[in-house]
Formats: sequence, C-alpha cells, structure tokens
Amino acid sequence: MSAATPGLARRLASMVYEALLLFAVAFFAAWVFFFASGGRDASAGGMRHLLQLFIGLFFAAYFLWSWLRGGQTLAMKAWRIRLIGVTPGRALVRLILAAILVPTGISVLWALFDRDRQFLHDRLAGSRLTLA
Repeated sequence: MSAATPGLARRLASMVYEALLLFAVAFFAAWVFFFASGGRDASAGGMRHLLQLFIGLFFAAYFLWSWLRGGQTLAMKAWRIRLIGVTPGRALVRLILAAILVPTGISVLWALFDRDRQFLHDRLAGSRLTLA
C-alpha cells in the first residue's frame, strides 16, 4: 500500500460518486422504513422526522461499517482511496466532523492549505487518506 496522499481532484470525484451512492442507501432505508411502518405515508402523522433520522442512521451505519471493515466505501474503492489510522472512536469522530465540515466546504478549503493536503475532518479525527 502506498503512503501517498491522493490528489484533491481524486478525493472530490470520490465525494461526488459517494453522494450518488447515498441516494441508493437512502432509497433502501426509506423502503425498509416504509415496510416497518406498515406501509404508512411518512409525511402523515409526523413521521417525516423519524424517517429522516432513520435515513441518517443508515448513512452512519454505511460509512462506519465500510471504514472499519476495510477502510473503503464503494466510492473510495472505485477511486483507489483508503482510510488508514481508523479505530471505532476515530471513525465516529470523523463521521460527525465530516457531516458538519464537508457540506459547508470548510474541510475541502482546509485541504488547499494543509501541509499534507488532508481534509480538516481527517486532521482533527487523526485519520488519513492514502492511495490504495
């Protein structure tokens, strides 16, 4: 395994691909929720927030399972990126920080100026992305 940090373009492409894959994860989570709720419409009866929480938990499970199982999500495998230095605690911290810092653009902007070109959420969580 190479210790080289993947380029920013590769990591951003992986993030775009990951966003597309999350549609499938959300669809599957909503399907499970639909059947678990007896086929009721989630917008009726105030279940929309419960559905959103359920989808969020599915997202968290997808990322944590992927990172802890082999250091890669499906998008990371496609773009040959691996997460190293991850423990269950670090994975959870990375997930929480990434959920806040990536959508705001702060983490990506940070990588432009970081000496190792790491995302801010990786720097703070103590994890690192390398070429697989």
